[in-house]
Amino acid sequence: MHEEAAVAAWRLHVFNWLMLAGAGVALGVTLLLADLTITAGSIWIGAGFVGIYGAFAWLNARVRARKDPQVVFVLGGFAQIVLITLIMTPFTYIAAAANLPMQDQLLRSLDRALGLDWQAYVAFVHGYPVLATWVDFGYTMIKWPLFIIPVALAAGHRYLRLQQYTLAFLLALIVAAAVSAFVPALGTYHEFGLSIRDFPLFRPGAYESHLVDFPLIRDGSMRALDLGAMTGIVTFPSFHAASAAIYLWALWPVKLLRPVAILANVAMIAATPAVGGHYFVDVVAGLALAAASIAVAVRICRAVLARAKDPAAAFDAQAVTAA
Repeated sequence: MHEEAAVAAWRLHVFNWLMLAGAGVALGVTLLLADLTITAGSIWIGAGFVGIYGAFAWLNARVRARKDPQVVFVLGGFAQIVLITLIMTPFTYIAAAANLPMQDQLLRSLDRALGLDWQAYVAFVHGYPVLATWVDFGYTMIKWPLFIIPVALAAGHRYLRLQQYTLAFLLALIVAAAVSAFVPALGTYHEFGLSIRDFPLFRPGAYESHLVDFPLIRDGSMRALDLGAMTGIVTFPSFHAASAAIYLWALWPVKLLRPVAILANVAMIAATPAVGGHYFVDVVAGLALAAASIAVAVRICRAVLARAKDPAAAFDAQAVTAA
């Protein structure tokens, strides 16, 4: 069964590479249209990592004497996830460069209409040092699962779930970047006339980098993008919230890691308004985006496998939701 799952997952893995190739072409075109460039040094560092890991994965998949599905999908998973971040992070800057009207007041009014008080929430969280520390740490968890998930899923022979996760992550970033062009915002601290440094238990770096880059890309001062320095500048929908939900879904079949996944990703969601300076509606939209991205990714994967001519590749086309 594991061998059949690996054959089916390889077909989906190749499909994900094709999706990334299309995203890469789209990035090149939109950079030209927006009159933006990516600095050469930052391109080669990222491309080198992706190339080495992707090549080793391909070699292990194609050379019979070395074929090991776990190695293939761990290395290939690393390569694809890194490439997704390299391609999609600049898209958030391209979206901001559209310089459409700011929507902070709209997002603030939506929170108010829902009866949600951001200032009261931040004051409450920061008032309890243990809670504030947990929340602050949770906000940093957006990076670590990117590398933990391929290892955990491959170790458990959950190769299909790994491909679904990769595709869902890519789809969520595509939609988040596109939507952010129409709902640009600087976030809650700026809107309420506060500074995140007023709350010393929260690390300010992520939010303050948004405050620096966002105006520069909107007014045209920033034309060269450094992949190593970019952090993503999406307010609505919150990609931290979307990531947390996608990570939790991806790791759910791994029972040993399930409690840790719940604790870490709930912390990331709780941290999004406080440490990330997001409105509550950003979080709601991010969670909805995650649910939609997972559902679409699963449907796409099922369709790809259903069309496979090789029965071994198509064996789980109907049961792929349980992968």
